Amino acid sequence: PTIQKHSNDLPCECVRLIDTTAVAGPLRRGVIMFGGILLLVLLFPLVVSVTPPSKAPHRVCRRCCDHLEPPESSTTRAAPPQQMPEVRAFINMTILKGDKGDRGDKGTPGKAGVEGLSGARGPMGPKGSKGPIGAPGDACKTQHSAFSVGRRKALHSVEYYQALVFDTVFVNPYEHFNMFKGKFYCYVPGIYFFNVNIHTWNFKETYLHIMQNDQEKVILYAQPSERSIMQSQSIMLSLELNDEVWVRLYKRERENAVYSDDVDVYITFNGYLIKPSVE
Repeated sequence: PTIQKHSNDLPCECVRLIDTTAVAGPLRRGVIMFGGILLLVLLFPLVVSVTPPSKAPHRVCRRCCDHLEPPESSTTRAAPPQQMPEVRAFINMTILKGDKGDRGDKGTPGKAGVEGLSGARGPMGPKGSKGPIGAPGDACKTQHSAFSVGRRKALHSVEYYQALVFDTVFVNPYEHFNMFKGKFYCYVPGIYFFNVNIHTWNFKETYLHIMQNDQEKVILYAQPSERSIMQSQSIMLSLELNDEVWVRLYKRERENAVYSDDVDVYITFNGYLIKPSVE
């Protein structure tokens, strides 16, 4: 038989034993024993000096390009693989730029910017015309409305109805009475008191009405007489906003007239608010 002794990277040593198959009997056994003892004596130093073989190293899988890398030693660890550099693609947009698209929808308005400084004051404009009288103010405040006007000219009836127009103002603080039209306009709704005084004409009939808008409310009448007299009529009316109150002379179906002159005032028309609708 052949005995092989292995070591890392060491050549194998072989020792061939004496074949004792040809020796027979006691001699063969003696020779075998002697040869075995001699062999043990000769090989003992070698066996003692040789360390037992270590386990076979782990075989590493290699690629076809491993010969370009330095061989890995048995005592050092394999170096970690090198990290590949990051590659980023760059696209030149000027080359891929297309035609200009349509204009988009208008976006929502942004926040208001900081207010700028005030500009210089401009020149004063021309004075405007006087506007109409406004509506009454706060109901918590005391409201007033009153007027008293007179006429210095006589008036005769014609083919149509006439409104008595007055030329003298006694009281008209809020200008609720329109002197041009001869009418009182209600700007404070409520209960009003009205009174009209006239002087009759000799031998002529006197025929007038106190009107609310286009309705005849009360009549002031005097029959023809050879002597003229003073005649009066009074009434209380509940008025709404913009109602009109005025005095109307009857038309010529009946010859009638009222008298006055430039010296004295014979004709007067008065009115004032008693109680407003809203207090």
